[in-house]
Amino acid sequence: MNRSELVLLGITAIWGFTFPAMKVSLDYLPPILFLAYRFGTASLLMLVLFRSKVLRRETFREGFILGLTLFFGHGFQIVGLKYTTASNSAFITSLYVVFTPFIAYFILRDRLKLRDIASLAIALTGLYLISGASLDFNYGDLLTVLCALSFAFQIVLVQKFGEKDYLSLAFWQITWNFVFSLTFALLFEPFTFPRDPLPWAGVLYTSLFATVIAFTLQVKHQRNTKAHKAALIYSAEPIFGHIAAFITIGEVLSVKGYLGAALIMAGIWNEIRKDERG
Repeated sequence: MNRSELVLLGITAIWGFTFPAMKVSLDYLPPILFLAYRFGTASLLMLVLFRSKVLRRETFREGFILGLTLFFGHGFQIVGLKYTTASNSAFITSLYVVFTPFIAYFILRDRLKLRDIASLAIALTGLYLISGASLDFNYGDLLTVLCALSFAFQIVLVQKFGEKDYLSLAFWQITWNFVFSLTFALLFEPFTFPRDPLPWAGVLYTSLFATVIAFTLQVKHQRNTKAHKAALIYSAEPIFGHIAAFITIGEVLSVKGYLGAALIMAGIWNEIRKDERG
C-alpha cells in the first residue's frame, strides 16, 4: 500500500466506527434528530473550512436531489439501528455495492453483466443468513436494506452529476440532508437536547471525523490510487464496523450471522473484482 491507500484504509476504519457510535447515541436521542445534529454540524464545519468554494449555485438543484437520497439512506439506516445490531447494520448497508449496477442500468442505461447478477445472489443469500435464516425479516434489517438501496441511488446520481463541482455538490447534499432531517424531526419527533456528553460525542465523531475530515481526505487521496483498489479498501467498512461493535459494545454474531456476513463480503468482492481490468 502507498501512503494514500493507507489514508483511505484509515477513512474506512473511521466509517466503520460510526455504527456503534450511532447505536449508543440512540439511547439518548431520537434517530432523525440525531441526523439533524450530525449533518447540521457537518455542513457548518464545511462552510467554515471551505467558505465560498462550497456555495456555488450551479450545484444547488443536484445537491437537493442527492440530499434527498442521503436523507432516506441515513434515515432508514439509523431507524433500523434501533431494531438491529450495529454489526448487522454495517454488513447490510454494504449491500449498496451489489445494488448499484442495477440502479445504474435503469438510470444510466449501463449494461448488466452475469457477474452483477451472481454477486447480488451471493450477497442476498448472506442477507438471508445474517437476518436469522428466515423470510420473516427483522424490522431493523429490512429498513437497512432500504438504506442500502437509497445509497445505491445516491452513488449512481453522483456519477450522473459528475461534471459538477464535487466540493460544492458535497456541501449542498449534506446541507439538504440536514434540512430534511431537521424538518422531519421537528414534525414527528420530540425535541431533545441531552445534557449527557455521550450522545454529543457520537454527533461530533460522525459529523467531524466521519463526514468532514473523511470526505476531505478521500477527495485528496483517492486520485492517487486506482478505482478498483479504492473500492476494495472501502469494502472493508463492515468488517471495521463489526470489530468496532465488538470492542465498544461487545457485539458478536451467531454462526449463521458470521456465515451470512462472509457471503455478503464475497458478493461485494466479486462485484468489485470486475473493475480490476479497467
